[in-house]
Amino acid sequence: MTEDTTPPPPAGPLQGRTVVFLVANEGVEQVELTDPWEAVRNAGGQPMLVAPTNDDVQAFDHLDKADTFSVDAVVGDVSVDDVAGVVLPGGVANPDQLRTEPAAVRFLQQMDAAGRPIAVICHGPWSLIEAGVVDGRTLTSWPSLRTDITNAGGTWVDEPVVRDGNLISSRKPDDLPRFCDALVSLVAGS
Repeated sequence: MTEDTTPPPPAGPLQGRTVVFLVANEGVEQVELTDPWEAVRNAGGQPMLVAPTNDDVQAFDHLDKADTFSVDAVVGDVSVDDVAGVVLPGGVANPDQLRTEPAAVRFLQQMDAAGRPIAVICHGPWSLIEAGVVDGRTLTSWPSLRTDITNAGGTWVDEPVVRDGNLISSRKPDDLPRFCDALVSLVAGS
């Protein structure tokens, strides 16, 4: 992501833990990337921007282009053993593209199989559906994914934050304060 020149925060509950923010190279909802990023950083963790290619990530503010961010690593080069959790921000185009990337789908399958924390918001569950990790789980999302989640064997609920084992989910940007708190708590407890 863009170089941050502010001093690192004091030690916190995520000290020494790396949290991957897995996104497509275009279409991520900026606030769903930047708010959880800051929450991880402020808790002493090391956020890492991971995408299918080394090209910059073009973020969006709904349908309008927003900022671009530098990628820290390509998803095929990241080992589940080296990270404490993964965040899947939304935006309509982001997870729709990400779910077509075999390396991203494998990474999510491996994270779930290892019981590592997965935090997903908005349209992000599309990537989890493709990874086959929604069956038997309860989660929330942007309302238009209700049928997709149900068809994938999951239970959809309309709540700001839902936790099901190693998975937390939220619906939309308005839920970000609670989502960020749940993210930090989940990763800290893992």
